[in-house]
Amino acid sequence: MNKYMVKCLQCGEVHDSYSMNCKNNDESLLRTEYSSKQLVLSDNPGIWKFYDWLPVNGIIEEGSGKTVTYKSEAFASELGFDDLWISFNGYWPEKEASLMTCTFKDLESFPTMQRLKELDESRIMVVASAGNTARAFANVCSITGQPLLLVVPKASLHRLWTIQEDSSSICLVTVEGDYFDAIALAGKIAARDGFVNEGGAKNVARRDGMATVMLDAVLTSGKLFDHYFQAVGSGTGGISAWEASMRFIEDGRFGSKLPRLHLGQSLPCAPIYSLWNDVDKVSASCPEDMYDDVLFNRKPPYGLTGGVKDALEDTNGVMYAVSNEEASSAQARFEDAEGIDINPAAALAVASIIQAVEQGNVRSGDSIVLNITGGGQKRLMADYQTRQLIPSMEVSAEDPQAEEKIVEKTLENVQCWILLTLQHTEVIK
Repeated sequence: MNKYMVKCLQCGEVHDSYSMNCKNNDESLLRTEYSSKQLVLSDNPGIWKFYDWLPVNGIIEEGSGKTVTYKSEAFASELGFDDLWISFNGYWPEKEASLMTCTFKDLESFPTMQRLKELDESRIMVVASAGNTARAFANVCSITGQPLLLVVPKASLHRLWTIQEDSSSICLVTVEGDYFDAIALAGKIAARDGFVNEGGAKNVARRDGMATVMLDAVLTSGKLFDHYFQAVGSGTGGISAWEASMRFIEDGRFGSKLPRLHLGQSLPCAPIYSLWNDVDKVSASCPEDMYDDVLFNRKPPYGLTGGVKDALEDTNGVMYAVSNEEASSAQARFEDAEGIDINPAAALAVASIIQAVEQGNVRSGDSIVLNITGGGQKRLMADYQTRQLIPSMEVSAEDPQAEEKIVEKTLENVQCWILLTLQHTEVIK
């Protein structure tokens, strides 16, 4: 029996295990169905302990980090909760947390890269990002040597750092524009011969990798939660938590009720909040003035089958819109209480749980998991030497020749990387 299969949620057809789109052109996500209905932990390191529920047939041993879940005392006491759990994604040695890009995007990048290895993929992988995803894929590609084109908004360049010494397989391009402009350019390039798209929300490896946050939380606590809180940009993390929860219900050992999704977005750029509540909370200047612009995606996977709308409907979910002032205050409160720095995006989740208390959406005795999607960056930079990634070129989203320029520069960089690799191999011999 195969370890897993990939099925379209709309037509029900089983597809090739590495498919990302329904061949019948259905507006639907594909979803993995695992032969192991009850999750048995493996002896593998880090995220790979959840091997049974990851769509891979091997592991990258260097990907030894994972979510660390613990029961909160200090912050829980502040909010008046008896059963608040923190799923921390980042660097925190005292808690044995070792996601070395300080973001849960590491949970996506390693399974995605493992699947590329299984396909013996020699094409150049293309990733568009507002920063955190790019950092995670830069990390794994520096480890594996997979050629990578990163396309990021120029304003996100400061987030592109690494602890790896060799990032020569990476071509970094900055775009004068926002995240959607980067996505649009990357999509055009990925459609060309010699390039391959990492897939975004349609990639089951990315979703099931993020789903390990919920896997770790439930296995650590021993139960499915009443509530799940996370800040979102595209909303894919919320979809992943929902999918993991459905698998746990089928598992049968942890409860029979789906956790209620509580997803937060940043004002003035909250497209999913706007769609869910039928209001307009997206400024024309977006992503300017956001507390963290990594959370802005103009076209999230909202309405397609298995998308964010379905996840919210199925869990009786709630969307929150958080101001910069609320996020800043929430970040300070959490850091003071728990004793670790968190990323601005995670502060939106903390602000959302504070709003939920004020609105009466949660009760003191409810079981709650709070996904801190990134943290410990200040701590990591005190313990490790980081290196800023240097752009290979900059283009304007308005330049009609931008695509051609990027392709030319990327191929030039990859040829140089191949030559350096061959020279290094000869030296070793």
